[in-house]
Amino acid sequence: MDGVSRNGDGGLPTPRQRRGRRAFADGMAAEQAAIAALRMEGWEILLHRARTRWGEIDLVALRGGCLVFIEVKARPSLLAAGEAIRPSQVTRIMNAAQFLCAANPHWVYDSVRFDVCAVLPGNVIEWIPDAFRQF
Repeated sequence: MDGVSRNGDGGLPTPRQRRGRRAFADGMAAEQAAIAALRMEGWEILLHRARTRWGEIDLVALRGGCLVFIEVKARPSLLAAGEAIRPSQVTRIMNAAQFLCAANPHWVYDSVRFDVCAVLPGNVIEWIPDAFRQF
């Protein structure tokens, strides 16, 4: 192959494919920034990109008996990050979390929380602890 990315019909990537690849790369970079921030605060990262039949949870972390399921959003603002999470996604994440807890009986925790980590331009991290309580 000549090193040029191609779509299924042999042409160059479509604008949609380029946007998708960029969004994926931005999301992965945001997750790595969140992992670094969590580790600096003493959290143990149990899982990254945990896939279940209900979908994926970006991060699962544990500290001091608190098990946290974290949705990471790379967005231009905190408002945009919050608006990116729909009620159906909250339900999906909660179902996936329930499955992961059952599948990992060795996890020892006293409480469970669902957080959102918004990674803003310049790798500014805004944390929204217990973000799903209103649902």
